[in-house]
Amino acid sequence: MGALRPIFLFLAMLSAAAAFAADPAPRYNTVELQAEAQRELANDTITASLYVELNDANPAVLAAAVNRATNEALRVAREYAGVRVRSGNNQTYPVYAKGNVLQGWRVRAEIRLESRDFEAASRLIGKLQAGMQLGNTAFSVSPEARRQAENELIAEAIAAFKARADIVRGALGGRSYKIQHLNVNAGYSAPPPRFALARSMAAAAPEVPAPNFEGGMSMVTVTVGGAIEVLD
Repeated sequence: MGALRPIFLFLAMLSAAAAFAADPAPRYNTVELQAEAQRELANDTITASLYVELNDANPAVLAAAVNRATNEALRVAREYAGVRVRSGNNQTYPVYAKGNVLQGWRVRAEIRLESRDFEAASRLIGKLQAGMQLGNTAFSVSPEARRQAENELIAEAIAAFKARADIVRGALGGRSYKIQHLNVNAGYSAPPPRFALARSMAAAAPEVPAPNFEGGMSMVTVTVGGAIEVLD
């Protein structure tokens, strides 16, 4: 048993050394910082929704009328190569008269457009408004332009973080500082969608003047947060 005692002592010393190594040394003069860089970008993409909404007592007649309207709109939209088009929401509602008596049905069907060619989108929307209503339009920055801006802003935000870190170092009288960790986050602020005023289908004209669109601007922001240790 006496021969085993040195082995147990050696193992205990190894365990204590491992625990000491796993426990990081205490850090002093640690400061949390945050900095950001922003850039305004011109919105280069427009999205819009148009819809047809009809009522009828006969659901089959109603479905046929709505399908004809949306199919024609999709056909016309496909003639504009610079505009992407897809079907949107299609909803059916019961219409009740007094006494909770079923009077008929209402169907609303949408199509959605997206394009970087504002002029082509404007012409198409004006053409489709002869038989559909404009639901809303929204403007945004394309993913490619946003990603390029974010990549450039990362370097600017990190430079701003280092500048603040140097100010803190000087204020604390340190000779240098060491970055402990950094987090980089990107944010994006786009203008809210614009909703069009509803108008009666009976007021639809054979030709509607194309609307003028101004895309406006969006804000791209990169934020860098982290901690530094000021060294004496």
